[in-house]
Amino acid sequence: MVETPLMKQYYEVKGKHPDAVLLFRVGDFYETYSDDAVKASKILGITLTKRSNGGGTSTEMAGFPYHAIDTYLPKLVRAGQRVAICEQLEDPSKTKKLVKRGITELVTPGVSLSDSILENRENNFLAALHFSQSIVGVSFLDISTGEFLVAQGSVDYVDKLLNSFQPKEILYNRCQEQWYKETFHRENECVNKLDDWIFTSQAAHDKLLAQFETTSLKGFGIADMTQAVIAAGAILYYLDITEHKLTSHIRNIARIDQDNYVWLDKFTIRNLELFGSENVGAKTLLSVLDNTKTPMGARLLRRWIALPLRQVADIHARLDAVQSMVEQPTALDELSVMLKSMCDLERIVARVATNRITPRELLQLQKTLEEIVPLKNLCANMGNEALQAFSHQLNPCEVLCERIKTEIQPEANNAINKGNIILPGINKELDNLRE
Repeated sequence: MVETPLMKQYYEVKGKHPDAVLLFRVGDFYETYSDDAVKASKILGITLTKRSNGGGTSTEMAGFPYHAIDTYLPKLVRAGQRVAICEQLEDPSKTKKLVKRGITELVTPGVSLSDSILENRENNFLAALHFSQSIVGVSFLDISTGEFLVAQGSVDYVDKLLNSFQPKEILYNRCQEQWYKETFHRENECVNKLDDWIFTSQAAHDKLLAQFETTSLKGFGIADMTQAVIAAGAILYYLDITEHKLTSHIRNIARIDQDNYVWLDKFTIRNLELFGSENVGAKTLLSVLDNTKTPMGARLLRRWIALPLRQVADIHARLDAVQSMVEQPTALDELSVMLKSMCDLERIVARVATNRITPRELLQLQKTLEEIVPLKNLCANMGNEALQAFSHQLNPCEVLCERIKTEIQPEANNAINKGNIILPGINKELDNLRE
């Protein structure tokens, strides 16, 4: 069959990720073809047409303007689709040949940094599982915050972890597909199978050491958790596969200690209506308790509800901190005002690391960092040991804050390509070009 050069290029790119919906950039549009077009037209409600495929044949096509991607991409991902974004890698006006194209990102339900896809008041966890000799290893990563957690234990224990963390996507070894379906399979979940070489101890160990730039995993307390380490390594390999190479914000990995929490099964979570209810308009425990002022606080509260503390000393420490604030209403009001004005530090740091931050987000970061000093002082003076310890951990990053204030225009455009971002006097070459 004769194919047009464009369609030949499309099929070559599509072959790299055959199971993903490919958004193929053509001029000012993202186009989908064949089965992807049929799928996209149904999910997005866009018109299904045809494009010439060469040799008198045609194929189904559906597309949308490139500037509308923030509207359409979330719909595809929330429908459980993996989406490969293929961009034009050169300026069409500067070449007489077929424009060079390539996949710049693979967006999946568990791997996304887009504000239009993420729910700001809950984590977006990607999970990986590895089973060996009756022990299941599991890892959880939220790439949007850099939070990386691992655990291992019985099937029942890991099942309860999955219920508590509610990952948006689950990875497992394609050789263990039958085991996974018989053990953990849930309706309407997003899963992906990876090659078995990824799920090896040496591959995982090397990947984690390279990520954290260490010579050992002992400092993280996970060196003896073989199955959990393999699951964690699989997640990092998956980031490579999905073209997420900028991961410097993933700086730490922590173990989940089984003895520290009460583990809830899916029936308990459902019957107690912790996060959702089968009754229309019903109140959940989360909706009653959630008076948090920041997205970070909302995500933390959700975690606390999903993982109730088990150790009496930890419970008293948390209650003492709450009591200290309740007994000082003026300080509590000040604290609420400070927190309300803060940006989502966890996700902004991830956007910095992945080169996605906008000028206005930088200015939001600066304003939040300026609030750290009074917040630090307030916590230090509340007379509670836990709050004082928290105060010592707060870093106002004065140097960074000052650089943003003295180098970025206070009214900077949000789009980098519109200019008027850097203040005069910072870069001589830039000043000359402006003049």
